[in-house]
Amino acid sequence: MMRAAVRQRLLTINRTFYQRFASSFSQTRFGAQPGWHLIIPHFPSEGTILDVGCGNGRFALFLAAQSRGASASWRYVGVDFSWPLLLAAREKIQAIPWLPATFVQGDLAQTPWPLASATFESVVAWAVLHHIPGFTHRVAFLREARRAMKPGAALFLSTWRFTHNPRMRRKILPWSRAGLSEADVEPGDYLLDWKKEGMGMRYAHEITPEELEALAQAAGFRVQQTWVADGREGDLSLYAILTP
Repeated sequence: MMRAAVRQRLLTINRTFYQRFASSFSQTRFGAQPGWHLIIPHFPSEGTILDVGCGNGRFALFLAAQSRGASASWRYVGVDFSWPLLLAAREKIQAIPWLPATFVQGDLAQTPWPLASATFESVVAWAVLHHIPGFTHRVAFLREARRAMKPGAALFLSTWRFTHNPRMRRKILPWSRAGLSEADVEPGDYLLDWKKEGMGMRYAHEITPEELEALAQAAGFRVQQTWVADGREGDLSLYAILTP
């Protein structure tokens, strides 16, 4: 099991990154991911969608584009710990009256999430789970997502497949850059660089299909469907639909 001090170090790396590089990160996150289009047939036609790790709100824009002039009637709640990214999200969505949206600041690496007892018709977690250090804490993340789901709801998630992607593999840094070693972290943990508007780094864990099954089972989910999409090569992300 990962030591608490190591986990906190990894969380601090990511918190620092998404605060310091929020602007340059947001500039690289625009438009809909190809994998998102495959989830719409599985969405309810109405209800409230919870977007955990919502970043700059581009999934809200995607939902707005899907729902305008259509039969879908959604409400949206986005949660993220990065205040600069939440400000960017609010600015983007404020001019879209047909998608009522609320944004909440909160640390999703800690449980319970800052949502009181609210429950939702669908929960999405795009490129978030791989930023949660430690297998047991990833299970806790999924359990919290399950708690936030209404009966019949589904969890939609994606995680990076960066070792399968040559461009992403070039971003891998030695753990010494973070004052850590391979012995400190779990198999599948990586440190990735960032080179826009300065030098930065992020922690991420590559979740294999086998680990996803184990995580889902431990959290009380079933993996209903998986697919690969995104990136120039179409293989950057592993998507999954999970149901209790």
